[in-house]
Amino acid sequence: MQPSPSAVPPAPRAVAAVRYELLTLGDELLLGLTANGHLTFIGSQLGRRGALLQRNVTLTDEADAIAAQFRESWARADVVITTGGLGPTCDDRTRDAVAAVLGRRLVHDPAVEAAIEERFSRIGRKMTPNNLKQAQVFEGGEVLANANGTAPGLWVEQGGRVLVMLPGPPNELQPMFLGQVVPRLAARGLLRDREAYVQLRTAGIGESALETRLQPIFDRAGPGLSVAFCAHQGAVDLRLSSPVGSLDEAAVEAVAAECAGLLGDDVVSRGHDTLAKVCADLLRAQEKRLAVAETATGGLLAQAFTESCGACKFFAGGVVACTNDTQSQLLDIPECLLLQHGAASEEAAVAMATGASDTLGADYALAITGFAGAAETGRGGSPVGTIYVGLLTPGGVWAKKLSYPGPRGTIKARAVNAALDWLRRELLRVARGEVTPVRRAATM
Repeated sequence: MQPSPSAVPPAPRAVAAVRYELLTLGDELLLGLTANGHLTFIGSQLGRRGALLQRNVTLTDEADAIAAQFRESWARADVVITTGGLGPTCDDRTRDAVAAVLGRRLVHDPAVEAAIEERFSRIGRKMTPNNLKQAQVFEGGEVLANANGTAPGLWVEQGGRVLVMLPGPPNELQPMFLGQVVPRLAARGLLRDREAYVQLRTAGIGESALETRLQPIFDRAGPGLSVAFCAHQGAVDLRLSSPVGSLDEAAVEAVAAECAGLLGDDVVSRGHDTLAKVCADLLRAQEKRLAVAETATGGLLAQAFTESCGACKFFAGGVVACTNDTQSQLLDIPECLLLQHGAASEEAAVAMATGASDTLGADYALAITGFAGAAETGRGGSPVGTIYVGLLTPGGVWAKKLSYPGPRGTIKARAVNAALDWLRRELLRVARGEVTPVRRAATM
């Protein structure tokens, strides 16, 4: 059943009062074999629509534990969401345990059975009898279709509460949640029908510096403005809202516009677009192609671009070359340059960007080299976290030296974001018709 198009969007204050609880099920979560990405995803999606996830409990696959926790959550929450345990095997016990607590019968749904059989036929596999377990649904409930798997989601409204049961695989859960669950909850007044805040995504400026620059704007807006910062690796999200309702939507939008005007190119996007997505859009608009070359980041830079739909329209490709030999062979870097300056140097970053552009036929190129691992040290004792980024544009080629002390993963993530941000700023200059100034290799 689709949400009613005539449903009236609730006031933000009413949505904020709705109690949500999330039960994430699976021994693999408690054993640390699988990260609990459902908490991050569902919590963030609810927050976008003005609701706060009050609690998340991760449970084993044991029926008694599921029943006990569901009984507790169902007694006090307005909306309970479960993930996992809807599949065909013996350890998928969520459906039966929850049905017993609700006092609801499970009935066989022929339409679900047909959908499961069709999926097995489409992928050329034989359906085993235990898959029919997934066709058991709540009597009087609703089925949430699963376009990417065999286990459907389940929706039940009982006693003024809502139960949402979703399968565990993220590629199945996430589109179901966005396409079916969120619209249903919004239609029932349990979520806002639009985002509850205005977000500005920034890069190149730290959290404390960002607040200091914008504080005069916040002060003028008054106490009705709610300001929140969320720091990432080299990027900071600014979220503006008025949860008490003293500022209307237009007033919050005006504050956001004033902040964006003051920050200029430090604003990556309004909303949730990533640095890579913004760069991709700019490259497409300018009909330019990009290539990348990496050592220290091991392919993360290329991955950032291939996450974009239709990457082949702007992304020529990438080279991961971690030895002098492969850099010479794949990027045509003179061996004498690497021997003289080192594979992790400004000169090497420039040569890598140039080689990537020439080899892959690209207008722009990014290169990252450096020392990201705990056992690595550079020429002249360069510490771990010393990174060199090279950028080639139609106007020239340059390098920057960066310093990011910390764990290997942090260094790699910050290096990728720094490279993306540098490219973004250059593309913005071109879009405005500005001439890129001639620069020497710089440090940052």
